[in-house]
Amino acid sequence: MKTLLTGSSRGIGKSIAELLLDNGYEVIGVSTSTNNQYTKNQYRHTVCDLSNPAEVNKLKQLFTEDEVPEVLINNAGIFMEAQFEDSDEDWMTKWDKTQQVNLRSMALISKWAINAWKERGIEGRIINIASRAGVRGDTGEYAAYAASKAGMIAFTKSIARSLGKDGITAYSIAPGFVNTDMAQGSIEVYGEEYLTKDLVLDSIAPPEQIAEMVLLLASGKLTHATGQTFHINSGSYLV
Repeated sequence: MKTLLTGSSRGIGKSIAELLLDNGYEVIGVSTSTNNQYTKNQYRHTVCDLSNPAEVNKLKQLFTEDEVPEVLINNAGIFMEAQFEDSDEDWMTKWDKTQQVNLRSMALISKWAINAWKERGIEGRIINIASRAGVRGDTGEYAAYAASKAGMIAFTKSIARSLGKDGITAYSIAPGFVNTDMAQGSIEVYGEEYLTKDLVLDSIAPPEQIAEMVLLLASGKLTHATGQTFHINSGSYLV
């Protein structure tokens, strides 16, 4: 099964790509990295900076090919600090870039996928990697990130409500802190205790557990869970 995965080069995206490839999926990976680290024949890499709308547009061609991706995994995201004390110009620059990468590009790629699936009668699946922050909010300096992920979750629900009769399903996964290089950066700034103090477990989630949920949703075995948000946050926020 052909799958399009954004943010494929590291962290959660890398774990997803590796697990899908191990299970026989054909993966088209998208990232800003020119390094193709996957040697399997069923992997194809596309370099794209999602913060640049002109570059995002080149991904549209993937949904005009003879065989289009049947699964879309919107995983790419950025986590930028924007303090309320920043100048209006700086604050809005960070907000706009965050929304462009985390929400606008994701929505546009999803639109292309949906239209291609409807035209060809494909029962496609969209899996959006959101965040705990999109449900409970975050601290003020990461309000832009939280808002983008809340938008992603609402967009996922809208797809599910609108397109289920067409056989198109959509899901959100909302991780808390995950043991990736992004989390390591937070540990360096705030200390490890900051990341684990609200957990009911003794460690933050490994990216492989998010990948396992993606694999299950991609398989089509949970169609009746369309529109749902799956929380993987070590018990730090219970819905």
